[in-house]
Formats: sequence, C-alpha cells, structure tokens
Amino acid sequence: MKRVKGFGGGRKNLLKQAKTADTKAGAHAYRDRRVKKRNMRSLWQIRINAGLRQLGTSYSKFMGKLKEKDIELNRKVISELAKDYPAVFEKLVENNK
Repeated sequence: MKRVKGFGGGRKNLLKQAKTADTKAGAHAYRDRRVKKRNMRSLWQIRINAGLRQLGTSYSKFMGKLKEKDIELNRKVISELAKDYPAVFEKLVENNK
C-alpha cells in the first residue's frame, strides 16, 4: 500500500484496485525506461542532422563516412558536439567529407 499512496480514487486505499494499479505502474515504468532510450536516440539523430544540414551534408552520408573510416563516436557525443561545440563539430564534418 505504500507504493500506491499518492494514486487517485480507490486505487490508493482499496486492496484489489491498489494491487492492480501497482502492477500496471510497474509494467509501464519498465516499458517506458526502454521508450526513453529510443526517444533519446531519435533526439540525437535530429540534432546531428540539423547541424549537418547547415554545413551542406546529410545525416546518412556523414554516418556512412564515419563507419567507412572506422571512427567510433557514438550519436550522443556527436550530438553534444553539434549542440555545444559547433566549431569542433564543423572540423569533424570537414575531416570526414
């Protein structure tokens, strides 16, 4: 009952509804931890592509070149470069055209 303390209606104080609510909440939390990872990867791709479009290339071409040259930077790092360090990102793009 401690886990459903803040829930609304009978879900906080009726045993059968509280058990169901707790089970469902756990299932949704488990699922959404995976959805969060998916959403973040999508955000990173969008940020990278936006930065690349300003420099006259596209996401798919750039990522293909990185793979071709065996440069193993993950999307999170590249995204942060594009967002916070545009000069470094521009040099990375220029070196991989």
